[in-house]
Amino acid sequence: MLQKITYLTFLLLCFCGCSLNKMLPENSDVNASALKQIDTTTQVIESVHLKSPDGNIEVSVKNADGQVLYNIKAFNQIIIKDSKLGLRFLEQHGFDKQLVITSIEKSESKSRWEQPWGERRIVVNNYKELLLKLENTTNREKMNIRFRAFNDGIGFRYEVLEQKGFESVSIVDELTNFNFDENSTTWWIPAREWNRYEYLYEKTPLSKVKMVHTPVTLQLPSGLHVSVHEAALVNYSGMSLEKRRGGTLKANLAPRSDGLLVKTQAPFNTPWRTLQISKDAIGLINSDLILNLNEPNKLGDISWFTPGKYIGIWWAMHMRERTWGNDGIHGATTEETIRYMDFAAEHGFNGVLVEGWNLGWDGDWFHNGDVFNFTKSYPDFDIEKVSAYGKKVGVPLIGHHETSGNISNYENQLDAALELYANNEVKIIKTGYVADAGDIKRIDENGIAHYEFHDGQHMVNHHLKVVKKAAKHKISINPHEPVKDTGLRRTYPNWVSREGARGMEFSAWGVPPNPPEHTTILPFTRLLSGPMDYTPGIFELRPSELPPVREDMQRNDPKSRVETTLAKQLALYLTIYSPIQMVADLPKHYQNNMPAFQFIKDVPTDWEQSMALQGEIGDYLVIARQDRNSSDWYLGVITDEQARSFSIPLHFLEKQKTYTAQIYRDGPNADYDTNPYDIIIEEVNLSSQDTYNLSLGKGGGAAIRFIKHH
Repeated sequence: MLQKITYLTFLLLCFCGCSLNKMLPENSDVNASALKQIDTTTQVIESVHLKSPDGNIEVSVKNADGQVLYNIKAFNQIIIKDSKLGLRFLEQHGFDKQLVITSIEKSESKSRWEQPWGERRIVVNNYKELLLKLENTTNREKMNIRFRAFNDGIGFRYEVLEQKGFESVSIVDELTNFNFDENSTTWWIPAREWNRYEYLYEKTPLSKVKMVHTPVTLQLPSGLHVSVHEAALVNYSGMSLEKRRGGTLKANLAPRSDGLLVKTQAPFNTPWRTLQISKDAIGLINSDLILNLNEPNKLGDISWFTPGKYIGIWWAMHMRERTWGNDGIHGATTEETIRYMDFAAEHGFNGVLVEGWNLGWDGDWFHNGDVFNFTKSYPDFDIEKVSAYGKKVGVPLIGHHETSGNISNYENQLDAALELYANNEVKIIKTGYVADAGDIKRIDENGIAHYEFHDGQHMVNHHLKVVKKAAKHKISINPHEPVKDTGLRRTYPNWVSREGARGMEFSAWGVPPNPPEHTTILPFTRLLSGPMDYTPGIFELRPSELPPVREDMQRNDPKSRVETTLAKQLALYLTIYSPIQMVADLPKHYQNNMPAFQFIKDVPTDWEQSMALQGEIGDYLVIARQDRNSSDWYLGVITDEQARSFSIPLHFLEKQKTYTAQIYRDGPNADYDTNPYDIIIEEVNLSSQDTYNLSLGKGGGAAIRFIKHH
């Protein structure tokens, strides 16, 4: 029978040489009364606690009849009630029963690191760490669980040690649970459905949630906000969350085509399971927890990547003015690309994206994954000529590789495709994986086709393979229909952006268009994971009302429209972060409104610091960012379908300095539905002592540039 150790027994054990000094380091939160002894050589810890550096967040771990459970408190409120931890395997006993905590190690770290590009240049990385050493009492198999407590949340992961019998490991279940109050308000999109991550967010009580993708964001009945996600997803399957009884969300890993969840070998670490925690919604946006749980930059100097804005032969296809294939009015021609390059050079943009240049786009290209050729172009596109012209005017070509979900066809050509682009001075490639969920095609060494999920282990490894190979050519990657972001841009900073949510193109199709609240939800959900290539900057907000280019090319559904005001399109460059921002509309639409276009020309994409100032999920957001390369500040404000008034203290501006504020805001009659083009452009002088008062129309926004007087 297990007996609690008294204080005198504890001293005697230490005197006798038991390794409790290592087990209980200085400043440990474990009490002697929390120890039990299972034999003469093994000590068992019943419970242990870890607090964040500021003491506001606490995770507790305990052993309950052979299962390891954890709970989390924050700001004196229960966030996570007792929740299971563990793994199950195909060939080995699982780490799910007969577990004991044999020892712990504690440490803490205080550091700062610099992003080569990002929302802020300097990231503070302070945490306290707890390493739990677990053992199965039946077979002595061992596993560690590592917790890190930050002032903005908790991260933990499983670490399976190298040991006999673990040379090959097949994971069949991850038991990780997150047991919330089921009355929590939840913003979520469904997982394992055909359209990957491209759904409108639902707002429901947690009790109504289905299987969901992460990040998933909750507001607890106490008012606290929590976002559940993962960090450093490498050689593992992406985690969705399955709704179980009560308020429990359980880890549900994307299955492989062979029915397993993960195949690997020990030693291995799982991705971090993350909980960003804040008193208010904007605290989630101001968190760096996901980045801090990733490994430092492995690429070294990446000065060859330049953040900036690009235009592209892209929106014209969505508006049905041009076609991707050569079986219509082909968009990707040498002549058209040069025209776009001239426009980009005139207005200071540093790239032109060209989609549809390579063979394979004719016909039903959604299903053309077997036939795409990534080195041969259509006859009307001369990549060498285009590249030479781009070099002449200072606007490089941005490459495009659409796979239609056939990763074997892409990987077979990847080296040659990257070499072609490198030889033509392409610095960024947009990749695409258009295929329904579960339809990613992979051909094995025997020529047999297998079909995978976009967030399964094979695709996790595929994306990293592409990113690493691209880095050798000094090329950056921006995948669409991607695997979700988990902060790996810190480790591989040529992974510069991605899609992974419902982007602007849905507003061109009318299926339905993205509603006004969509972009007031994204910063508190999808964007917590990392940059998004949302493609803002649409000036022609009613594309379905334009006349057709020719009779056989009708416009999209009459419901297709952009449900924002013009000023909100400008504000999206600030509220939706990406180091590469697309200037998505057609050149002619910008030429029709050059005063408003000036803001897009001016706004940077790389920041010294960023801070969310005000916001509620699905309602509104106010965010300030400082340019990394000047003393300018920028302010972005957006609202949902409700007109709103704001009072914004400008305390972020440098004290005792005056700024010229170049303001682009909704006019008095602005309304996304009835009058989206009403905009006021003005200049006023403001300082850090001022409070700026602002009114927005329905679906509206404002974008402000602050230029410091010298």
